[in-house]
Amino acid sequence: MPVVPATIGHQHVVASGHELATFAAFEILENGGNAVDAGVAAILSLGVLYSDQVSVAGVAPMMIHDAASAQTVTVDGVGGWPAALDVDGYIERHGGEIPLGVRRTVVPAAPSACLTALERWGTMRFSDVAARAAGYASEGFARHPVMVDYITQFADRYRHFPDNVSIWLADGAPPAVGSLLIQADLGRTLHYLIDQDRAAGDRSAGLEAVRDAFYEGDIASAILRQHRELDGILSAQDLRDYQARVLPTVARTFRFNGEDVRIHSCGAWSQGPMMHEALSILDAVDLHGLGYGSDAYFHAIAEALKLTLADREAYLGDPDFVEVPLATLTSAAYGTERARLIDPAHASPGMPMPGRVEGVEPYLSPVVVRTEPERLPGDTSIVTVIDRHGNAFCATPSDTSWDTPVVPGTGLAVSSRGQQSWAVRDHPSCLAPGKRPRLTPNPCFAEVPGKWIMPFGTPGGDQQVQANVQVLLSHLAFGLPLQDAIEAPRLITHSHPDSFVPHAASPGRLTIEGRVAESVTAALAERGHQVERLPDWTHRVAGVCAVRKDQLSGEIYGGADPRRMSRAMGI
Repeated sequence: MPVVPATIGHQHVVASGHELATFAAFEILENGGNAVDAGVAAILSLGVLYSDQVSVAGVAPMMIHDAASAQTVTVDGVGGWPAALDVDGYIERHGGEIPLGVRRTVVPAAPSACLTALERWGTMRFSDVAARAAGYASEGFARHPVMVDYITQFADRYRHFPDNVSIWLADGAPPAVGSLLIQADLGRTLHYLIDQDRAAGDRSAGLEAVRDAFYEGDIASAILRQHRELDGILSAQDLRDYQARVLPTVARTFRFNGEDVRIHSCGAWSQGPMMHEALSILDAVDLHGLGYGSDAYFHAIAEALKLTLADREAYLGDPDFVEVPLATLTSAAYGTERARLIDPAHASPGMPMPGRVEGVEPYLSPVVVRTEPERLPGDTSIVTVIDRHGNAFCATPSDTSWDTPVVPGTGLAVSSRGQQSWAVRDHPSCLAPGKRPRLTPNPCFAEVPGKWIMPFGTPGGDQQVQANVQVLLSHLAFGLPLQDAIEAPRLITHSHPDSFVPHAASPGRLTIEGRVAESVTAALAERGHQVERLPDWTHRVAGVCAVRKDQLSGEIYGGADPRRMSRAMGI
């Protein structure tokens, strides 16, 4: 039996990273809104409820399934580096680092992504979907354990920015769980945007008014004033010209228990395509023969993920700037070739060499070995929704408040996602004017068209694809019910360069939840893994949420990870 009872509905179901965000989205659905309206309400709420890890002015990649057209698309929701970026000068000035503060700012994308989604697929006004988020900011909410954990871990970075300290640290010290967090400036910003919508006329005019207020009006002016004062390079034109893009998914079909399952990820501007490669590698391994949850099973997963992460570092980056051989990397033939490198008796001592793709030269990442204790993984939150019409939505909004100053008077920490670029030449995710950092956040879908559909995703930086792959295998390959699959013990490999600066690696390190038998972890250690047993339940292995609709019975199942503050709600 799962720790959290399964959520089952027939009209609509939401699962998100916080119960109040789930409530905000569910309320929208109950008031007649659709999955996109509800999803945007949750994104804005998560920007308040997880303002340590999610910014209203951050990134918000989305995946949307429109039931009427049967089309599934992504909204990239990540901005590029400012046009004024001088790459050579930046590298020379900062010594190959990406410093704290506004010098890691990219164009804030989340507002444009939310407005684009509402304009194209939504039905409600911005003022309707933003109301709960504005209330949570202005009236406050109880600080939860995950937020306090992250603020405590990153308190030293918050102290670089006095305005941030005044919001997230209580009297300069990490706050207590349960204490009230009021974000008055952020509340005023959200209420200001709500007022702009209401004063504009019809719904479409209201959305345009909100966009203008953020990207060209008073909020833009405040952002640009800060950049001028702090030697930033973001310009009025960067903001004015930005538009989130609607793009095709990367989709591949896999055979699970007699079903041809279509798996959708975001493009190579994210780490999403890793999921296809990892599944292709593991498709060439007899996982059932190894035995679910055995040491051989966990070993195969860890080694497949290492191989996949090696290829991520060698090839994945913004496809507007680099040639990414996605067709090869995600193919069954390539997966089979990579699977042959898995030694069933021995762990790779670090990150393996990348595979070779004809006509494309791989980047060989120098390994920077981690010398300091690893902090909590990544950031981000998650929302998944299916509505009464069969529309489906998934988003992984993100961006931290401990590494860049809030814009005075707004409560906004503007997207610091530049920290996932490399300040070196030739890396596929090296920085360049207009180039998107390769995002760790990546919403996903799985479906058997006409039979069932499932949006899913997770926070957790480099843990995201690793956790998603393990949940998919538990649910689709081994038949665990959705909530059980989410709760099943997970492992994480750390042999690769971290997506976050300074991109350090921990070669051979493998963390695994304590519910896995000691005999299993001992056998993994005998294979050469540097095993670290974690607590039985920990958000260090991500926090997956998913909603699955059976299109024949009409049943909708919601799964929410108890490792975080996640909740599902349905009717």
